[in-house]
Amino acid sequence: MSDPFLDVLGESIKLSVAPVFLLTAVAGMISVLTQRIARVIDRSRFLQMELLNQDKVPLTPVINKIYHQELVKLAQRATVVNTSMALLVICAILIALTILELFLSETVSGRLVTSSTLMYTFIGGVLSFVFALIGLLIEVLLASYTVRMKPISKQTLQL
Repeated sequence: MSDPFLDVLGESIKLSVAPVFLLTAVAGMISVLTQRIARVIDRSRFLQMELLNQDKVPLTPVINKIYHQELVKLAQRATVVNTSMALLVICAILIALTILELFLSETVSGRLVTSSTLMYTFIGGVLSFVFALIGLLIEVLLASYTVRMKPISKQTLQL
């Protein structure tokens, strides 16, 4: 004969583990966004140094304008990445609260007793994840649209 407490504990662990997979996805997304923001920061630092060192290596007005425009686009990308990162952190917190509530509700009372809070934390977490994915898509599109696909002619550089 099995112990009822162990049965309840086993069932609560099973229920609590399902949302953990979403947390794994969130961790992967945070890693991707961290890499993307690092690239944005590195590129903006490079452009800022180029603009600051104009007294040593002068830039043509066209290149100067291109660098300034790219810095504006990089700032937009950074804003989108940071917003997505914030949404992922909110998602992780809400999913962790969902896991905690699932685990505690079953182990404290001996049976699954959930409140409406469980529904709100889970749905809020999933919605945050979806909006973070949309943010990632926007950032990728911004990045691909800002890449200059055609070379700058020597004639343009001398303007």
